[in-house]
Amino acid sequence: MAEAEIGVIGLGVMGANLALNIADNGYHVAVYNRTVSRTEEFAASAGALSGRITACATLEDFVAAIRPPRPVILMIKAGGPVDQQIEALRPLMQANDILIDAGNANFRDTMRRFETFEGSGLSFIGMGVSGGEEGARHGPSIMVGGTEAAWKRVEPVLTAISAKYKGEPCAAWLGESGAGHFVKTIHNGIEYADMQMIAEVYGVMRDHLMMDAPTIAAVFSAWSTGPLDSYLIDITAEVLKVHDAATGRPIVDIIVDEAGQKGTGRWSAIESQMMGVPATAIEAAVAARSLSAMRAERQRAESRFGVPMQQDRRSGQEVITDLEKALLAGKVAAYAQGFAVMAAASKEFGWSLPMATIARIWRAGCIIRSRFLGEIAEAFAEDPAVPNLALTPAFSAMIEDTDASLRRIVAEAALNGLPMPALSSALGYFDTYRRARGTANLIQAQRDFFGAHGFARLDAEGEHHGPWGGQG
Repeated sequence: MAEAEIGVIGLGVMGANLALNIADNGYHVAVYNRTVSRTEEFAASAGALSGRITACATLEDFVAAIRPPRPVILMIKAGGPVDQQIEALRPLMQANDILIDAGNANFRDTMRRFETFEGSGLSFIGMGVSGGEEGARHGPSIMVGGTEAAWKRVEPVLTAISAKYKGEPCAAWLGESGAGHFVKTIHNGIEYADMQMIAEVYGVMRDHLMMDAPTIAAVFSAWSTGPLDSYLIDITAEVLKVHDAATGRPIVDIIVDEAGQKGTGRWSAIESQMMGVPATAIEAAVAARSLSAMRAERQRAESRFGVPMQQDRRSGQEVITDLEKALLAGKVAAYAQGFAVMAAASKEFGWSLPMATIARIWRAGCIIRSRFLGEIAEAFAEDPAVPNLALTPAFSAMIEDTDASLRRIVAEAALNGLPMPALSSALGYFDTYRRARGTANLIQAQRDFFGAHGFARLDAEGEHHGPWGGQG
């Protein structure tokens, strides 16, 4: 007799922890992994939760173990493997069963899969899950895209296993089709920007103020009690405190300076370009990771050019005070850009993304959780249609308060040859956004000169062309 209320396919780090989370919340879960030995290892290590776990050696056994209508979570590598798993499952499933892709899928793949399920009697959900290994086990932030009816059927289990912020579940239905995976993609883009900007201010302290890792850790620990209070600031302080057992040195000092990436940050930058919405801090962070991977070239370039000589510097505490405010300014830019991209996608795909809800479900469980998100939720609750967070009263005040510090830090970094691509991009974004008359009039004149693209005039309606080359 089928006993499981839900199934999980894929018992890697995320899938295994999600299954344990489900069992821990009182649900009986069936599990399956393509490698049978992994399924057996997982079942053997489940301990007190083993009574709520049914380990299956075949897909047929797995499907039979779940009570219809069956919700099945796929936590496997994105791309082709998901399509292959779907094709293997579909003949075994029945009307009203739900397939839930909880991996880091490209939302356009999710939209395609969603369409193939229409009219089939089966439902498909694209579900973004953030929080890493710890979140999967004890409560992630969950972003659901699919039909509202499908969401309602799985809502009890997903809200139960999600992170909680002051008792409120960090799980929500965000819209049809690829909405959940798109929001997760932008979450990760903001995460890239946040991490890059933290690294940039760390670089100022390490290479300009000549501070060691434990001293820098103390700065981040102090910042975690103020407006920068967030998971990423907390873990930055923690990793900077840890010493390597083999060498006795701070472990961060012996880690190779190459940052990996799995694609979601790059997708967020690509989609911002596709939507025509600037996300310069995210784009700079993605480019910085790519540059970090070019380690051999960077070493060759330094041997050829060297690094700029250090200029006279202000006192360390003055710089640190400005760094805190500059980082807050950069954070405002990254979130403003990310939410603007989501607003554009919501219009393009007809999702009606609930911005305040997105901010609320990011307050716990996810990697970018922070005090900051409560203020974002309040801003969107007050004005759901605001085109940019920078225009809300709370964030306008933040920008005004941090503007001078951001300028000083970016200028100081430029003079001393300290790489600051994301924070520099944030400053450029603000300066361009706040200027009513920019310089694109010259670009449009150039376009008309070489391609007869036309231009609008300030003093007349319609499309016009210039008298280039003496021709009127």
